[in-house]
Amino acid sequence: MKKYINTILFDADDTLWENEIFFRQTEQEFCLLLEKFGSKETILKTLLKSEIETLPIYGFGIKGFMLSMIDTALQLGGENLESNTILKIMELGKEQLQRPVKVYEGVEDVLKSLQYSYRLVLATKGDPIDQKRKIEASGLKSFFSHIEIMPDKTIRNYEELLKNIDCYPHEIIMVGNSVKSDILPILQLGGRGIYIPCHTTWIHEIAECPQESPYFKQIQNFTQIPEILQMMTEFNHKSA
Repeated sequence: MKKYINTILFDADDTLWENEIFFRQTEQEFCLLLEKFGSKETILKTLLKSEIETLPIYGFGIKGFMLSMIDTALQLGGENLESNTILKIMELGKEQLQRPVKVYEGVEDVLKSLQYSYRLVLATKGDPIDQKRKIEASGLKSFFSHIEIMPDKTIRNYEELLKNIDCYPHEIIMVGNSVKSDILPILQLGGRGIYIPCHTTWIHEIAECPQESPYFKQIQNFTQIPEILQMMTEFNHKSA
């Protein structure tokens, strides 16, 4: 069986456009709201615990994040929590939901250069409504032959995606900023991964890079993708 790559999966948030930095900014404002109930460290630790515990219920995205902030405020403030604090937390969430989409430099040019040589697929997770908003606002939608908004990025989720696009793992490369969500599941399925670290990463998404894998490459900038694809394709042909 030939192992030629014909499909590239792209993560969206923090791969194509800025995202995580807005969560960090909202967290800082949230800490100021609750500063009389605990230290910044305590507030953020409680918030993270709430986020992780409620992921199976709320899923990924700003709405789940907002509910976790409310849960954290209730835990730390108790009966001393003022009712308008909840309203302020909701306002923080609404403001984040209305943030403009800032596409990273070079992304559009790279997608243009690849769209006729590969099938480009957008594979993202998060709240469907918010993700659709960002995809539309990004101006990048037309480059992708298929867009999948996934509830999570586990091996099972990727298997379902590959089934939907009628593709085998050995035919794909995944490009993303999360080793845990974007790279490791794909490698375990038999695909390839290109990791582009983001300057800000949610602690829940941090994992060690599989540096010894010949099917894994790490780059620093989106514009390096065509060059690294050429290298991986050449290796791919030799090993076929």
